[in-house]
This record gives sequence, C-alpha cells and structure tokens, in this order.
Amino acid sequence: MWFKHLHLYRLHDAPELSSDALASALQEHAAKPLGNADARRLGWTAPAGRMGGGQLVHEIQSHRLLSALRQERLLPASVVKEEVDELVADIEASESRKVTRKEKTAFKEQVTENLLPRAFVRSQKIDLWWDTKGQMIGINASSRTRAEDILDLLRESLGSLKVTPLSSQTLPIRAMTTWLGDVASRPVDLQLGDQVELKAKGDDGVLRARQVDLDSDEIQQLLESGRQASKLAVSLEGRLSFVLHDDLALKSLRFGDALIEEADHADDGDDALARLETDFILMAQALSTDIPRLIEWLGGETQREPAAQ
Repeated sequence: MWFKHLHLYRLHDAPELSSDALASALQEHAAKPLGNADARRLGWTAPAGRMGGGQLVHEIQSHRLLSALRQERLLPASVVKEEVDELVADIEASESRKVTRKEKTAFKEQVTENLLPRAFVRSQKIDLWWDTKGQMIGINASSRTRAEDILDLLRESLGSLKVTPLSSQTLPIRAMTTWLGDVASRPVDLQLGDQVELKAKGDDGVLRARQVDLDSDEIQQLLESGRQASKLAVSLEGRLSFVLHDDLALKSLRFGDALIEEADHADDGDDALARLETDFILMAQALSTDIPRLIEWLGGETQREPAAQ
C-alpha cells in the first residue's frame, strides 16, 4: 500500500461529494477488459481488489484512496514493421512495381488491427490519495504524464475538476542547490541523503551520483562551477525520505521504521482489508503532516489560478 512516488496537486473549489456519491460517479468509468481492437484503456478499479468487495473508494478520517487500472496491449513497432515489409516485398515482386507511401500507411494500419487481438496485455494499477481536508491530491505514478492521465479520468468522472500542480515560492532547484552548498541553510529537521543530480547551465550535460557524501569537496566544487541540484535525496527526521525533483515530484519514497512498525503492530486481526486501510491512513497522515512542512521550507505555496476545466 505504501506509495513509491508522488505527484502533488492543489484542488480548487473541489466538489463536496460523499464517498457513496463519489463511488457512484467512478462506477460509470470503471475498468473493463480490453476489446480486441483496443490498444489501451483506463478505468477505476477497487484499491483492495477482490478482498474489498469491489469497493472503489476507501475514506478514513478525511483521506480517500482511489485506484485506476491502466491496460495496454504490447505490440512492438518492430513486429509491425516486419509484417509490413514482408507484405510490401511480396506485392513489389508479384506486381513488378514500387509500393507507394500511402499504401504502406494503409498496410501498417491493417497489420496493427490484425495483430492487436493477439498482443499481450500489460496492466498497471495507479493509486490516488485525496486529502479532502487539506484540499490536495497525490498520485502514485512514476511519471507526470501518467499522473495527468489519472486526473483526466477523475475530471471525466466528476464532470469537472479544478486542480493545479502544487508549486512553491522558491523553485525546488534553487532551494536544493542552496541546501547542498550551505549546511547552515538547511532546516533543522532536514537531512541530506546520498543521491544527487546536478545540471549545468550550459551544454555540459547532467551528472548523477549515488551513494556519495553530498558534503564532500567534489560536490562543492561542482556547485562552485555553476551546477545546480535538479534532484536531491533528503530525509525528514527519519520519518520520511525521498528524492525531491525540480518539478516538486517526490520519488523513491521510503517511510520511517517507526511508522512501518506501528502498521505492523496494528490490531487488524489478520484481515487483509483492515491492513490495507491501516497502512493507508498512517501513510496519509504522515504525508499530510510532512508535505506542508516541505512547502514551508520552500518559501510557502504559490497560489495559482486553475485553467477552466
């Protein structure tokens, strides 16, 4: 249940929906098996799977858990190209003429249509945390694109949804560079990890380092040469650690041992559903406490006006 990545969004004028009303809205866009002609599909699924009885929304103490299922047929372009090339070669040999570009395009569409039903299907579950009290959404996705897809699905399910990416007054790249170069500038509760990505202002590329002492002379020399920290591993008092990205995404999330032990010792009676909900609320409470602190260290939140949606 513990999220590994987090893309954060601020809700604006969020609709006041009960859990039942939200579940009903999601049900109309629930995940369905891919049809033979479908290349991909995205729909809502039960976060707890079968053990949750198909429940699409889990709400505990103003925190909601939703899950989307992304299905995609795996049809490598090289396989399609090989089939098209063979078809083109047969026609050119039998008819003694060159196949036109327009014909090749039509062949590609035909081959793709024929092969799709036989392609393997890859499924990926993407979880969404909705803090109704804090008016924030966090999506456990590896990329911003995947997170935006889930927001689009939620927007389609609700009819409208005003959200903007969470942003701070101080750009993360500026704050990370300052923390890295000046020990005194670091908040008391913030510790650096052992991973960093340094970008050059010119065309000198990107330097990535893992399992290194970030206070070493080598790192300081790179900063003095003008490089800036675009990714930085940090820890908040041992409760939560992650790699902070320059777009304010939190990657490689790890929750502190004390929190994990609290979840392990929870009295859930070996009930898998109760365990999922326990893990979720402990995680959500930790995130709703520590994310505002991180934003405060970044100079506070930037107020954005959402686009009409």
